[in-house]
Amino acid sequence: MKNFKRMVPLALAMTLALAVTACGKKGDSKEAGEDASAGGQKAVVYRTLDEIKESGTINIGVFSDKNPFGYVDENGDYQGYDVYFANRLGKDLGVKINFVSTEAANRIEYLETGKVDVILANFTVTKERAEKVDFALPYMNVALGVVSPENNVIESLDNWNPKDEMIVISGTTAEPFLIENYPNVPLQKYDSYATAKNAMENGNGVAWANDNTEVIAFALQNKGYTVGIPSLGSQDTIAPAVSKGNETLLNWINEEIKSLGNEKFFHANYEATLVDTYGLEFEDSLVVEGGQVQ
Repeated sequence: MKNFKRMVPLALAMTLALAVTACGKKGDSKEAGEDASAGGQKAVVYRTLDEIKESGTINIGVFSDKNPFGYVDENGDYQGYDVYFANRLGKDLGVKINFVSTEAANRIEYLETGKVDVILANFTVTKERAEKVDFALPYMNVALGVVSPENNVIESLDNWNPKDEMIVISGTTAEPFLIENYPNVPLQKYDSYATAKNAMENGNGVAWANDNTEVIAFALQNKGYTVGIPSLGSQDTIAPAVSKGNETLLNWINEEIKSLGNEKFFHANYEATLVDTYGLEFEDSLVVEGGQVQ
């Protein structure tokens, strides 16, 4: 009984010591977490170049419904300008490619969460996006454009009828550009190229604003439509993107793009994937070789 009485205070003291230690650890963990998330930035998960090589597979995000840039053909295979480039990256890296279908709105999310290693999905370079991902050298020129039915061609966004709606895809550069520069234009937002295309064909909006490469392709592939505004806003570029801070992969892609420029790879890519849509007229104005914008 005496031993028991002696043990009780000792047990209580040990319990108190453990509790204090545990509290201290919890506090330390919280402080470390706060330091890691300083400025409200999310932790970014990515695989380095060596990790990708070791795995034998690279995950590349592409569109699956944007012919002729990224789409799935009748055999279930990915095709298009971005896919042609992706295949060369995989070949030169010596790994297999796992194509991951992406929408415009989740391109950044897929990089931040490590779902993909690279985004090759008509990703226009902007300052806002560059705060969240790292862009490699460009491989294509782009601007915004507006397509509309031939019986009601939209050639200007000035004096807009407030009852008319403009179709846009969420997550594209068209959305913030119109909100900032043409706040009087009501937007009808869709999540994918396919749903926006259907909305245009169903007459849900009077026009569709998107990358000019895409609206030109739409007008050429679908009778009854005209690109009344072929260039809207600034001239921009399209480039591969990797997770923020993934320097080894970024540097490799940059060197690859420079090397491919020596063989005029992107002109060959254009002629293999885009010429049937655009003809040779747009080749030199759209293609960027070696990462050097003319």
